[in-house]
Amino acid sequence: MADAALFEFLHMEMVAELWAHHSDPGPGVSAGSRGKEARAGQKMSLSVLEGMGFRVGQALGERLPPETLGFREGVGLPRWCLAGTYVLQDNSFPLLIRMASGPQYLEEAPKFLAFTCGLLRGTLSTLGIKSLVTASVASLPTCKFQVVIQKT
Repeated sequence: MADAALFEFLHMEMVAELWAHHSDPGPGVSAGSRGKEARAGQKMSLSVLEGMGFRVGQALGERLPPETLGFREGVGLPRWCLAGTYVLQDNSFPLLIRMASGPQYLEEAPKFLAFTCGLLRGTLSTLGIKSLVTASVASLPTCKFQVVIQKT
């Protein structure tokens, strides 16, 4: 239980720090270009969070049990690595539960899912599966992760 709370706090701080760093274009920027720079900064923040998740996913994948690692050498790979789309739905995603108090937080949800998208992609990468992972939120705290397995 304490581990989950610590991870939630760390994750919340990573998101807050990246958003604070990349969403403020600074003084002397016109209002029109400020919006463009803020959007570019937000995309950069999402990319950084996804990249961090990817690296953590790779590290976790490297610690998988030996019977799973046989998967890497191709024993189960052809059966599992068919091109396809998989949807993982969580009706009570832990990183979104605290935001579920109101619909006004719905547009903030994607920045709390980028790390997890990277985590999934990184773990699959360790298994030799190239993928694209995206997330969507229609209502809090429910989210869907779409995993598209790419042909290798």
